[in-house]
Amino acid sequence: MKVLIITYYWPPAGGSGVQRWLKFAKYLPDFDIEPIIYTADNANYPKEDTTLLKEVSKNLRVLKQPVWEPTNILFWKKKKSTGVSNLSKGGFLSFIRGNFFIPDPKIFWVKKSVTYLEKYITNNAVDVIISTGPPHSLHLIAQKLKQKLGVKWLADFRDPWSDLYYNKDFKQLAFAKNRNLKLEKLVLKQANCVVTVSENLKKEFLKFANKVHVVTNGFDDEINQEEETKLDSKFTISYIGLLPIQSNPKVLFAVLQELCKGDAKFKEDLQLNFIGDIAAAIKHEITDCNLTKNTNFIGYVAHEKAIEFQNKSQVLLLLIPDVPNNKGIVTGKLFEYLKAKRPILAIGPENGDLSEILKDTNAGVVLDFSNEAKLKFEILQLYQQYKKGNLVVTSKNTKKYHRKELTKQLAEIIKKI
Repeated sequence: MKVLIITYYWPPAGGSGVQRWLKFAKYLPDFDIEPIIYTADNANYPKEDTTLLKEVSKNLRVLKQPVWEPTNILFWKKKKSTGVSNLSKGGFLSFIRGNFFIPDPKIFWVKKSVTYLEKYITNNAVDVIISTGPPHSLHLIAQKLKQKLGVKWLADFRDPWSDLYYNKDFKQLAFAKNRNLKLEKLVLKQANCVVTVSENLKKEFLKFANKVHVVTNGFDDEINQEEETKLDSKFTISYIGLLPIQSNPKVLFAVLQELCKGDAKFKEDLQLNFIGDIAAAIKHEITDCNLTKNTNFIGYVAHEKAIEFQNKSQVLLLLIPDVPNNKGIVTGKLFEYLKAKRPILAIGPENGDLSEILKDTNAGVVLDFSNEAKLKFEILQLYQQYKKGNLVVTSKNTKKYHRKELTKQLAEIIKKI
């Protein structure tokens, strides 16, 4: 059985967007499914991680077509050096992005891709096509191929479409919002099956889609649990990944400032690590709370290096954007945090999907964005355990989040299609 996977993010792309289908492609052959990748040639990825190239099997067929990206000219071409923690600054150029490139700037890749893939599928047997977004323009490629060729289609949503948390920064006019919503509904209705990453997103998509399955993100074997890791000597609280302004943990910084004022030893022991791009506003918040001397801004690192940081951290920090409809947001880094077996301190909705996963795995706690008293209590509990040398987590039920187990779920869905 053969599946054609349409994905914009592919090695050497860095960041979280590349991981999901890189890993699925790695394990699908174990379930008698041959993946074929279609991706962009000469893509201007905000971040690159060449270490991921070694995870691409030599036997994997990768098809590429050049992509023209107007963002190279208008928006974020310089972001490789300055970071991508603010996907939009909400100014005039962002207004153009949100109202004239619908659903996103990859829309200019659709026509060329359809022409190329129509010829390929006509001459090569493909049982199912899979599109993954964002960028959600890729769903439109699959949609047109299904209309032309009648091929079965699975649409994978790593994030929402019209309800994506940073869309408001684009200041979309009514026509743009309506156009996005119309396209999203058509994709959800016309796909043979929809896959997404959380139960709350599933509920939203079921308003229009016929079949929706949840296959979460996960962890893989690059996090070697057998090797004993020496933990940081400091009381490190580490955040790994992109940190946008919508996830600014103001309550955390306020609590840490208070604890540092009241306890000189705590201030001496505390170290905040931010591994990845961090929004400028969050750096200002850290300065305003007098935490600069306790903070390391390490910047973007390769995936392998990021894993090293999370394995040796005393506490792992997880932040959900403080935006409407965020109960279904489950960031991919959660699952690597689970494998690292360090206590997870999360700030987000206490009744969302993240909270359910942490309860099920006994891996950490989620605190609401304004729950300052409870957050202070939890940090002090962690700190006291750290001082005693017994800061550990007794997690459970994590094996189901291994990438191979998740690929097994996906394979069953594909075969039913």
